Amino acid sequence: MPASPELGTTHTLVAGPELLRSVFRRHAAGVAVITAERGGRPAGFTATSLTSVAAEPPIVSFGIGTGSSSWPVLAEAVHVGVHILAEEQRELAATFARSGTDRFAPPTRWTTGPEGVPLLEGVLGWLVCRVVARVPAGDHRVVLAEAVAGDAGDTAEAGRPLLYHQGRFNALRD
Repeated sequence: MPASPELGTTHTLVAGPELLRSVFRRHAAGVAVITAERGGRPAGFTATSLTSVAAEPPIVSFGIGTGSSSWPVLAEAVHVGVHILAEEQRELAATFARSGTDRFAPPTRWTTGPEGVPLLEGVLGWLVCRVVARVPAGDHRVVLAEAVAGDAGDTAEAGRPLLYHQGRFNALRD
């Protein structure tokens, strides 16, 4: 049996929300905005949980809290928009992370895309996805969605992604 790693006196072994948050602050994640609409009203939120699940068929996943102001729309949405943000879009990420504001008001630039999904302008790439499952996971739901349309942008000038690390939006360093 391998030896246990040395633990300092400031470490905790009790699993819970604070430990999870503390560990994941050390995990750099890409930043995306997820959008949907219901009754002509757009909704959206910033997500760092976006994952490519399968290539065939093309499926992605993301998590959303059931207490989120966007959850009522996402709970019934047939299609969602997935937007990959560029490093210069920190304010857009912050807007969609903030509750109690109209996230789609200026200066947010968006249009209605395929399947009626709100599409943000100026992102590195976007997908419109059909929701195939909503899996309960504690106080969240893991949404699985199959890509049905999208735009990867200009691959010659793909830009650099926005990252989330240590509780802040960051850019890649050279």
